[in-house]
This record gives sequence, structure tokens and C-alpha cells, in this order.
Amino acid sequence: MELKNILASGLILGFFGILGALLVSGTEQQTRDIIIHNERMALLNQLYELVPQSEIDNDFLEHPLTLDAPEFLGISNTQAYIGTQQGELAAIVFEATIPNGYAGPILMLVAVDGKGTLKGVRIVSHSETPGLGDKVELERSDWVLGFNGKSLKNPVEPQWKVKKDGGVFDQFTGATITPRAIVNSVRKTLLYFDQEHQAVFKRYIKKTQEEAPKKPAIEAQNKAHQEVQNPS
Repeated sequence: MELKNILASGLILGFFGILGALLVSGTEQQTRDIIIHNERMALLNQLYELVPQSEIDNDFLEHPLTLDAPEFLGISNTQAYIGTQQGELAAIVFEATIPNGYAGPILMLVAVDGKGTLKGVRIVSHSETPGLGDKVELERSDWVLGFNGKSLKNPVEPQWKVKKDGGVFDQFTGATITPRAIVNSVRKTLLYFDQEHQAVFKRYIKKTQEEAPKKPAIEAQNKAHQEVQNPS
């Protein structure tokens, strides 16, 4: 009798253990999907802030490219988001990184239109000193808007510096290292665009053509998955 009770208790504990694991797994999956969706929307909002949605006719995030150009973009394996208009290159938004900012890495988005003119720059993350280096954030100052409309020829090369070094870009009182590093990184991104934008765009076109046949199958799989997760 005692053995039966022990076996019964073990079965009950095992059942609830499995049930609990399934519930945790399901909750984790749903939470992960929500997090991924929110991250995607946050990035998309940042991209559209730099390149308005009305100026492109494709999905920025549908076919991102991975670039390996650390000498221009700071680190290897950075992302580029391509915007098109009627099949032509409208803009590229590059992820550029300053590996050694004053207080750590600085991650930026640098948007360049099809003619090589800056549409804007945004600082995505940094560890710069509060009250000094953090003025690179648009929420804290309009300094970053000073890049709008600039190009490799505007200003000319010797003036692609902060004013303290003889250039045209402002620096912050008590904090020159951060703006100096950002100005240098933005110019390197423009140099990369100038040298490689045609090759990057060709890669994008090839990728969209290769992935186009896969899209209906993927959408069908996602629909089937949703029906399993949410049966009517």
C-alpha cells in the first residue's frame, strides 16, 4: 500500500513537473516573440526618423546586409539597411561603431542618400560621461543635427574636424574627445559609401532576388505556426 502511494505521488509530481515546464516554455516563447517584435519596431522607427517612410517604397528590415569593413565602419559584421525608390537606390543606413570612445564603444546609425549626402546621424548607444559626452544624444542637444546635409565635399576634407582642430563641427565644453571621434567616424562612413555603394546595392538586389521565392513558403510556415499556437 505504501509503495502504491509513493508511486502515485511520484506520478503526480512528474505530471505537474512536465506541465510546469510546458507552461514556462510557452511563456518564454511568447515573451521572446514580443521582445523581438518590439526591438524590430524600435529599430524601424529609428530608421524612418532618418529616412522618412514616404521616401522609400521597400521594407528597410526585409533584406539587411552584413558588411565587413572595420577600417571604415569600426568593427566587422555591421548591418546596412537599404532604402529604394522605384528600383533605384534611395538611401543606405549604416551601423557604424567607434570601438574606443572616451568611456567605451559608441554605436551609431549613419544615413546617406543615393547621391552621398548625409540624411542624418543618430547615436544608438554609448557610455559617455553624463552631462558632457552624452550631449551627442538628440534628446540632450541638437549637436548631432549638424551632420544633416553634409557630404565628403561639404565641408572639404581639412574641415571635417571639430572647431578646436580647425574644422567646422562644434565640440562640447570640457568634452572634445567624443565629438572628435564621431566626426571622424561619420566621415569614414561617407568614404565607404563613396567607394562601395554600387557594390552594396548590387548585393542587395541579388539578395532580394534570391530570397523572393522563399518568402511565400516562409509566410505559409508562419501562418501554420500561428494557427497551432492560437487555434480557433
